[in-house]
Amino acid sequence: MTITPDTKDWTWVLDRPCPECGFDAPSVATGAIAPALRGSTGFWADALARPGAAVRPAPGVWSAVEYGCHVRDVHRIFADRVRLMLSEHDPLFASWDQDETAPAERYDLQDAGRVAGQVARAAEAAASTYDGVVGDAWQRPGRRDNGSAFTIASLGRYHLHDAVHHRWDLRRLDG
Repeated sequence: MTITPDTKDWTWVLDRPCPECGFDAPSVATGAIAPALRGSTGFWADALARPGAAVRPAPGVWSAVEYGCHVRDVHRIFADRVRLMLSEHDPLFASWDQDETAPAERYDLQDAGRVAGQVARAAEAAASTYDGVVGDAWQRPGRRDNGSAFTIASLGRYHLHDAVHHRWDLRRLDG
C-alpha cells in the first residue's frame, strides 16, 4: 500500500508491520498497551520543550506542537471509544476528522508547555482505561462510521500505532 497524507484508513497496520515506523501490531500483547502509552509521555515532554517546537519544518508539515495536539486528541478519542465499547455492545463511534480538527482547534497556536501536560494527562487517562479491560472484555466490538470494525484489543493496538508513528514522524523530521 502506498502511504500518502490523504490515506484515511490505516486499519491495515493491524495485520502487518507499518513500512514507515516499523510498528508491528500483531506482536503487541494487550497488557503492553497501557505501559507503552505511559512510556511515550517523556518523548512528548522533551519534543515540546525544544526551542522552535511551534515552528513548522516545512510548509504543510506539522510542527512538534501540532503533532502533540493530535496525539493528545488521539488519546482522548480512543479512551472515549474504549469506555463506550465497555458500556455498550458494538457501538458506532462518533465521526472524528483529524484533518478538520487541527485547523478548527488551532493546533498551530497552542502553547507547547501546556500541550505537553495535556498529552501526559490524556495518555495516563487512556492507559488507565486500558488497565480496566480484563479477560474477554478485550474482544468487545465497536465500529467506525466507515465500517471498520474493532475489538478493544485491536483498537488499542491501532491507538498505540498512532502514538508510535507520530514519534517516528518527529524523529524523521529531526534528521
